[in-house]
Amino acid sequence: MRNLKPVPSLLLTLTLAVLLSACAGSGRVRYDTPQEAYDKGLAEYEAGDFITATEYLQGVFDFGRTHQWAADAQLLLARTYRENEEFLLAANEYTRFMQIYRSDPRVADAEYELAMTYYDRSPNYRLDQTDTERAIVQFQLFIERYGTSPLVEEAQARITELRSKLARKQIHTAQLYERREYYNAAAVSYEAAFDRFYDTEYADDALVGAMNAYYEYAVLSIRARQKERLEKAEENYERLIQIFPDSPLIKEAETVYLAIQAMLEDVEARS
Repeated sequence: MRNLKPVPSLLLTLTLAVLLSACAGSGRVRYDTPQEAYDKGLAEYEAGDFITATEYLQGVFDFGRTHQWAADAQLLLARTYRENEEFLLAANEYTRFMQIYRSDPRVADAEYELAMTYYDRSPNYRLDQTDTERAIVQFQLFIERYGTSPLVEEAQARITELRSKLARKQIHTAQLYERREYYNAAAVSYEAAFDRFYDTEYADDALVGAMNAYYEYAVLSIRARQKERLEKAEENYERLIQIFPDSPLIKEAETVYLAIQAMLEDVEARS
């Protein structure tokens, strides 16, 4: 076996020192100061190269998190991830900014943008709506904490939009039950949509849907249970005409209501 001579400790130390000093920042990004790392990160962000921008901005923290460039880099890092559609990473960095730099005047903006990361992730109404729910919660927290912010009106509009998506999701679920002739489940689901999302554009759809489902449920029921189910259908009609007298669904509802009344008369005549 060949004998290997040990490298003198002084030589090894000098070699490591040269390697470390020659490459501040790993990989393809180089910087000597936190300001240089931040400035280069900002330039790449503005140029649309978000991957390189994140490398520079992360490099700012090689010098700690208490120097004058740290807060700027933290917020810009979150925004860079969001621009690159890495929304969960963005959410983590916004949260870190709010936790570490609590006295920074941009915390309110960061909290709004945190809500927007969940808004950006909110999917088509047919899919799981966990991120939609999270976005609503974050927008509500923003409104509670920063009631005088000029962004409050926009946050409220986002909540309205997201609640409408959740209502549509609930209506869609009820319709699936209805297509499979699970009329009781459909009726309950329609009523849940109205109870929770009464202030959305789908509220009158929910009431008409519940009417139809209870009527169809009654048709398939034994005689002893028909009356109570027809009466529930009738109750939803009454709510519709009282709350939404100008709904474009009124004519459709009236047709169903006439069928409900005719069946009720028949059931009462036979009882």
